Amino acid sequence: MNDLEISTAELKHRLDSGEKLVLVDVREPWENAQCRIEGRRPHPDGLDSSNLQKLDTDEPVICFCHHGMRSLDVVNWLRQQGISTAKSLAGGIDRWSLEIDPKVPRY
Repeated sequence: MNDLEISTAELKHRLDSGEKLVLVDVREPWENAQCRIEGRRPHPDGLDSSNLQKLDTDEPVICFCHHGMRSLDVVNWLRQQGISTAKSLAGGIDRWSLEIDPKVPRY
């Protein structure tokens, strides 16, 4: 694990403790229809400077996708935009389903 990623266990702990996080889902609409993590904000078209303002960057930003690769790209971009709290969920929603919430369907 590196500074750009957060484990499923750490995310679960932070959510359970009531920490305010901005959970950004960067998957495609058809993927969102398959499953989701409660409280997430879908951004299937990606993030750019025009919709970056929609994020509450006062809170830590956690991005996720299916397996964690697309969200890692988004986090790298967000860090370049000055959002130093941005992290990617390691293993994505697939690992979340395996390790945290088996009710989340895998696809």
